[in-house]
Amino acid sequence: MTHNESRGQWYKEGGIGLGVGVLYGFTSVCVGHPFDTIKTKMQAQVGYEKGGLFRTLSKTFKTQGVIGFYRGSIPVLWGSGIYRSTQFGVFESVYTFLDNPFCKYEIPFTAGLQVQVLLAGACGSTARAIIESPLELAKIRRQTQQTWQFRGLYKGFGVHWCRTMGLMCTYFILIDTQRRHFPQAFNSSVIGPFLVSGVAATLGWWIVWPLEYMKSQVQGNYGKDMPVLKRMRLVIKERGGFFGLYRGIGPGTIRSFIANGTAMIVMANAQKKVSEWGLRD
Repeated sequence: MTHNESRGQWYKEGGIGLGVGVLYGFTSVCVGHPFDTIKTKMQAQVGYEKGGLFRTLSKTFKTQGVIGFYRGSIPVLWGSGIYRSTQFGVFESVYTFLDNPFCKYEIPFTAGLQVQVLLAGACGSTARAIIESPLELAKIRRQTQQTWQFRGLYKGFGVHWCRTMGLMCTYFILIDTQRRHFPQAFNSSVIGPFLVSGVAATLGWWIVWPLEYMKSQVQGNYGKDMPVLKRMRLVIKERGGFFGLYRGIGPGTIRSFIANGTAMIVMANAQKKVSEWGLRD
């Protein structure tokens, strides 16, 4: 559950989630895409493998100008509105639909986490991955100045799905936990939603970052084709151990915290307006 408003019927909550999720997606891309471009170049573009955040930023600006930071943003801008609205719409509808004793069972030692949060999170994550994967590939190819073809748009879907499941289930669990234990945060118009979503999303990214790194390389055609685990072992061997898998975490963290925090401000206030307008009745 991503809000503290009185809930309507499951199909209404799904429709509302789709609507406010579009606002979340548009806001997230507008705010965070430049940092995402830097992250992608550091992970998956030849010639950027060794530079840090500031060197990559400087090189991108010198060679491509400001427009270089927004390269690949067009498919993601409209796509983000679709897949992020889908993730929230599916999550909210499934969460509301699963209103039964089994799904409301509180998992031991989880501070009250219910089964329905996990099931709804898995459904929302899968729906997002199906829509997002081809858009991510097209974005990464543009960011790394490559071309793409329709027949290869689902390359890397397996690692993409695993990354999205880990990311979004973590996000929904943390949002739900904060909603239950710190409800006052959702009553705020700005600071509360910004911190709640920014922290939840960033922690989720930290957990799945090695998979995000592998996804970027696979979808960006970096190096030879090989299984993901073999690619991981190669990075660990050549990039300074396990923490080599966290390359690009700096711009990724900045993008996640600012973009998801700002996007939640927009979405949380939209949820309140929906209730004020009586659309849940």
